[in-house]
Amino acid sequence: MLDDMKAITIPRFGDADVLRLDEVGIPGPGPGQVSIDVAYAGANFAEILYRQGVVDVPLPFVPGIEAAGRIRALGPGVEGLRVGQPVAALTIVGSGGYAEVVTTAADLVAPLDGTALELGVAAALPSNSTTAFLVLDRVARVEPGESVLVHAAAGGVGSQLGQAARSLGAGRVVGTVGSPAKIETARSFGYDEVVLREEAAEAGRFDVVVDMVGGPARRSSLDLLAPMGRLVVMGNASGAEDVGIPANELWFTNKTVSGFNLAAFAAAFPAQTGRALHRAVAAAASGELRVQVESLRLEQAAEAHRRIESGRTTGKLVLEVERT
Repeated sequence: MLDDMKAITIPRFGDADVLRLDEVGIPGPGPGQVSIDVAYAGANFAEILYRQGVVDVPLPFVPGIEAAGRIRALGPGVEGLRVGQPVAALTIVGSGGYAEVVTTAADLVAPLDGTALELGVAAALPSNSTTAFLVLDRVARVEPGESVLVHAAAGGVGSQLGQAARSLGAGRVVGTVGSPAKIETARSFGYDEVVLREEAAEAGRFDVVVDMVGGPARRSSLDLLAPMGRLVVMGNASGAEDVGIPANELWFTNKTVSGFNLAAFAAAFPAQTGRALHRAVAAAASGELRVQVESLRLEQAAEAHRRIESGRTTGKLVLEVERT
């Protein structure tokens, strides 16, 4: 058995060019964990934050918050899973998905048995699709018939939020995009309407607004809320300075602002996160949830990062990993 494996590492913080294909030790599962032979790893904005040093991680660091593959080994105390089983896994707590083998908590693994999901599609579900259900169900608490606005509707998580809102019974579901070229793509993900972000004020008022863009979009999102509306903050893709929201304004207008961070939630509530992952896998397997996937090779991780940072991506990028 090989002692080392291929992995993409962050040896120092910087731009996409710092990413390096390296040889690192193969990790083994601890108590309550499984190790997975990775077939595909999802590429996400979160991994860019690790690479840039926005999130303080020890170097060298193997990024990768989600993956799909087959279980390699079970740690002590793990039940209900088996070696060789195809799974989708959220690896966000310890990261490490950009590698031939990754470990994660068994609670954050969803079996793919009995589904027709390809592993490349399954690798796109653990982060974005799980987040979509958690944000709308647990945080925003969308009620049947309510209206929902989602910024960055053509992106990885945006493409899932609109569909999850529909699944949860939302009435009017509207998306915003940053350029006209993305309007048709966003519409294909089930939105009733798609508008340019700067034109969102013309779309009316909403019970729920989900913002992962930040900057001016965050301030305008608050203005778009109807009375008793909820703004969920879950990213800052624009890289803009933080936007202050006066508490007195919330008091006087009966509005709520909440935050959601998948890594923190998964670490604190792994079982709840796992249930949302199982829900996402089931929705994708049934056709209720559609994922648009494009595959690049593992050694093209830097290209994936550049494309995500440029805002040119629609749907989801995954990295194909092959053991040699």
